[in-house]
Amino acid sequence: MKGKAKHVVGGGGEDSMKYSNNNGGVAWSRGPLLGKGGFGSVYLASLKNPKLRNGYYPPVMAVKSAEVSASCSLQKEKEVFNCLNGCPFIIKCFGEETTRDGGGEMFYNVLLEYASGGTLAGLIKKSDGVGLPELDVKRYTRSILEGINYIHSHGYVHCDLKPENILLVSSSTKAGEFVAKIGDFGLAKKSEKRNKKRKIDPYLRGTTLYMAPETVANHVQEPPCDIWALGCVVLEMLTGKQAWDVKPDVTVDELMRKIGDGYELPKMPSEVSKDAKDFLKRCFVANPMFRFTAEMLLDEPFVSGVDLDGGEFVETLDAESVEWKDTLCGTDDEFSGSSFYEEWSFTSDEGSCFSPWSDDEEGITSSVDAMTHAPRVEENAVQQYLPTCTIPAGA
Repeated sequence: MKGKAKHVVGGGGEDSMKYSNNNGGVAWSRGPLLGKGGFGSVYLASLKNPKLRNGYYPPVMAVKSAEVSASCSLQKEKEVFNCLNGCPFIIKCFGEETTRDGGGEMFYNVLLEYASGGTLAGLIKKSDGVGLPELDVKRYTRSILEGINYIHSHGYVHCDLKPENILLVSSSTKAGEFVAKIGDFGLAKKSEKRNKKRKIDPYLRGTTLYMAPETVANHVQEPPCDIWALGCVVLEMLTGKQAWDVKPDVTVDELMRKIGDGYELPKMPSEVSKDAKDFLKRCFVANPMFRFTAEMLLDEPFVSGVDLDGGEFVETLDAESVEWKDTLCGTDDEFSGSSFYEEWSFTSDEGSCFSPWSDDEEGITSSVDAMTHAPRVEENAVQQYLPTCTIPAGA
């Protein structure tokens, strides 16, 4: 693996020096930069001696790294991965390791499954605003939904579901196909409904364009928020466009007011199937108490008949065979042309069933009658989830 510095993507400078191949682990070497996020940088990694298959590390991995002094969020993400092991629709975590670069700087590394297909965002971008074939959307949606259901059943909320955080891993049974897997748990949190003591967190987690009305209006972030975000992702896959059609001069505050009011919903595409429309209706319910759960959505006709490949995949690539320019995931900045991709740093609640859309509606204008029964995010929709204040340890 020596002499591979010429493949490092992203130019020279501090990052290239800190994350050179010399800054690898005991059994792996660090390769090119794949992407940069708010909590660390992701690099390709390969085993130093791939012939010595230890049965634990695959030949090729993705390594998410941060300086030890700034690795608190990455360490918390590793704790979430520890609790979510075993789901074939969540990116695998192979462990953690602390390394030191040539200058003596220490780095915390989390070893993750490598997604050779990049991100769902990259795939959507390649559609040039047309969207993906509906059969592909069904398959990816089913995979993502299985992952969400697993996350929720284990007491967690992802809080930042979006195409950039859905990774495409090579299928174990069908050549040329990819399995959609959920990654990036840097903003994930435990569901408050499982805690007897409610906590107040004044901050929002996630990306504005994918936030649910109750998140914007009341800082409520519980399982229904992930379902709303899933609807945004599915709509984006179907149309090639973001769920909210915002003008260039619209500010983040204006968009948040639009979402938080709950009277307007993302526009329903007319060119998709009835099953797809029905699925979206179950996701885009302003009142979280009447939004479908992941378990309920798995029975929807849009995804219920999809045959998934969730089997174990043994990566047969080695570092020599990876073509960097084709497989790079891209940095957050690549997909952040709009200020609406602003991410928030840290939280509060729940629900589950009927949509304010009527079956013959092509757009998201909710009827007066429907909104009378499921109004924006009223106090009574979140009253049962009001948190109580707790004093942080050490305060």
